[in-house]
Amino acid sequence: KENDKMKLLVFVLNMHERLDALLTEFAHKGIGGATILESTGMAEVLQDHDEEDIPFLGSLRSLLNPEREKSDTIFIVLHEEKIPEAVRIFEQVVGDLNNQNTGIAFSLPIDFVKGIPNLE
Repeated sequence: KENDKMKLLVFVLNMHERLDALLTEFAHKGIGGATILESTGMAEVLQDHDEEDIPFLGSLRSLLNPEREKSDTIFIVLHEEKIPEAVRIFEQVVGDLNNQNTGIAFSLPIDFVKGIPNLE
């Protein structure tokens, strides 16, 4: 069925302090099964390198927030029709994703899922 398409929804949450609130809201709306990994952005990794070694680093630093050290990457397998609701919840907790330093969201198609009883 068309509406049975599964997606992997990925959120990169730049506001670690909002993680608990986000997961609580997901749970209240019946969105569960998230996997959370601590992640580090490219700018954080490169900040220890000498700018002479990497010419674009100075420009990159000026665009990104050097104070933010860690992010949380959240993976959720869900039916495609649940994506708009999950994104609404995300933005309700962290603010408009078009604003800097909130996070990013994207989805990927899934052609095989096993081990998630409520989704099979």
